Parts: sequence; C-alpha cells; structure tokens
Amino acid sequence: MNADQAAHRSSVANTVLTVLGAISFCHFLNDLIQSLLPAIYPILKTRYALDFGQIGLLTLTYQITASLLQPLVGWYTDRRPTPYSLAVGMGFTLSGLLLLALAANFTLLLLAAGLVGTGSSVFHPESSRIARLASGGRHGFAQSFFQVGGNLGSAAGPLLAAFIVLPYGQHSIAWFSIAALMAIVLLARVGAWYARHVRARTHVPAHEAAHELPRRQVTRAIAVLLVLIFSKYFYLASLYSYYTFYLIERFHVGVRSSQIYLFVFLGAVALGTLVGGPVGDRIGRKYVIWASILGVLPFTLMLPHANLPWTMVLSVVIGLILSSAFSAILVYAQELLPGKVGMIAGLFFGFAFGMGGLGAALLGELADHRGIEYVYQLCAWLPAIGLLAVFLPNLRQRQY
Repeated sequence: MNADQAAHRSSVANTVLTVLGAISFCHFLNDLIQSLLPAIYPILKTRYALDFGQIGLLTLTYQITASLLQPLVGWYTDRRPTPYSLAVGMGFTLSGLLLLALAANFTLLLLAAGLVGTGSSVFHPESSRIARLASGGRHGFAQSFFQVGGNLGSAAGPLLAAFIVLPYGQHSIAWFSIAALMAIVLLARVGAWYARHVRARTHVPAHEAAHELPRRQVTRAIAVLLVLIFSKYFYLASLYSYYTFYLIERFHVGVRSSQIYLFVFLGAVALGTLVGGPVGDRIGRKYVIWASILGVLPFTLMLPHANLPWTMVLSVVIGLILSSAFSAILVYAQELLPGKVGMIAGLFFGFAFGMGGLGAALLGELADHRGIEYVYQLCAWLPAIGLLAVFLPNLRQRQY
C-alpha cells in the first residue's frame, strides 16, 4: 500500500502542470467558441431584425441547457467516472458552432445555442474535477488556473469576432470549428490520463478535508453561496450581453470599438480569476469572497455616471475584483461537502450560467422598456448582497 501511495504521489507531481495546462487550454478553446454567440449579437440583431428580448432569449437558451444539465452530469460522474465524456461533450459544442454559422432563421439560432450549452454542461463539471485531481492539494490555485483559460477564451472571442466575423459575416464562424476539433483531441488525451488516475486511486485511500459543522449550518452556507453567485452573475449578465450596446448607445462608439472595449473588460476578468484562487489558498476563501462581492459595490455605483474614459477604468476594476470570487466560492463549497466534487462543480457552474441566462433575458426585456442605461443604474446595487457573506462559517484549511 505504501508503494502504491508513493507511486501515486510521484505521478501527480510529474503530471500536475501538464494536465492543468491541457485542461486550462481546452477551457480557453471551449469558452472562446461559446463567447462568439454574445460577441456577434450586434450582427445577428441587424441581420434577423431581433429585439433585445430575443437577444436575451438566445442567451437564456444557451445558459439554461448548460445550467440544468451540469449538476446531473456532476452527480452521475461522482458515482461513475466517465473519462471520455469531455471529448463527447465538445462534439456537441462543435455541432452547435457549425449550426450557428449556417443558421438561416431565429429558430435554428436557438437550436445552435442549445447545442453549445449542452457541450458546456459536460465540460465544466468534469474539467473542474480533473483540475482538482491534478491540484496536488492546492485547490484554489488549480481552479483559478483552470478557470483563467476560460476567461481568456471569453476575452478573445469578442476580439476575434470583431476582426473575423464582423468583416466576413456569419458563415466565417465555421472557421472556429478548428478550435473545437483541437479541443476534442486534447480532451481525449486528458481522458486517458483521467482513466489511469481513477484506476490508481482504487488502490489508494481517499483523503478529503473534513469539518465538524452541523448539517443545518452547511445547508445555510451553501444557500448563501448560491445567493452570492446570483448577485455576481446577474450583474455580469449586464456586462457580458449588453456592454457593447451600452457603449454604442451612450457614447456612440462603433461596433468594432465596442468589441475591443469588451475584450479589455474580459481580460480584466481573466486576471482577477487567476489571482483569486491562490490568494484564497493563503489567507482563506471567506475573506476573498467578502472582498470580491461586497468590495466591488462602490465601483458599480459609479459606473452608470462615468464618462467614456472612466467607464473603461471602472469596468476594468469591476472585472478584476468581481471575478476573483468564483474559484474561492467553488472550492469553499467543495470543502463544505467533501466527496461531492462533481455535483458541487456542476451545481455552481450550472447555477452561474442559469443566473447569467435569466439575467440576460430579464435585463433585455427591461432594456426594451426602460432603456439600457436604466439597466446599469439598477444592477449597480446587486453587489450589496455580498453582506450575506457574514453568515459563512470559517473552515480550517491547509496553508501554502
């Protein structure tokens, strides 16, 4: 048994960065593809004569297919590991991408969004599990490293849309199928590592961090974390889906300029994500959650009243601060419910996507009736919900 443990630890030490790098890069490719949909909203709005409500419905379709399936995928794979499901899930994403390039009407656009969402529902809980397995115990760092790939992909999507899809049209989206095919190949190799890792772990006792909190307190803490996710992603929905429209309407910038500004904001989100996990490993995840959700409030309140240069500055600050929370929230929740890594990852990724989709749909309708500037004035108060973090218990954790 000791020999098996030593071999297992040696394997983890040799492969941790390779596996984390591969899964983070696949997250980059996955979210680059997924970010094309909101990035080309101005193009779709003009070509299909869509209103803001229909734009919100596209986002809702994508987010709902992702959010409803993710906890089920995580729950299932907690009990029955499925190493090659990641490559299969990316196949759904590839199908949705090609349909998005060829869609001739709004119904097919909705179907394409649903297929991309289905691929996401498999990718996120399973890849989050692999990041934790390859973490070497540095769970916050591993989640941040994995997630920053997705953030960079989300940031690159609008930029590529501005310089490829905007000048060459909707059909040029098909070129991004190369990224999906590359991801399928890499995820098949990661799946092979995962299969070997699962076989090795059958000979090694599992060690999960335990706590002595009563069940009622754990349930309350999970509920608080989900409410904080709601505040974070409902606010982010106003930026992800309508930031370009806000800049165009209020400051009269061009479509390409608005895409570049969105890229800058999403780059700030990526940097904040990378920082949040390791800081949580060192000083405690609860403090990162506090600082991220509530600390962004003064800047969100200033944003609707700022001129264009200050809007750029404030949106970068908001992206940096607000994005640092998710890795800390996810790992904190996994420590509250040890042994349910996939289900927790699926629940929180799914809930985040669901709140983003619901927010996009509701805020789109609100923008149609009250104007896009009113949306930003209202959403500015959402981070005040961060006060609920006072109900989160302190968890013992290893320091690095």
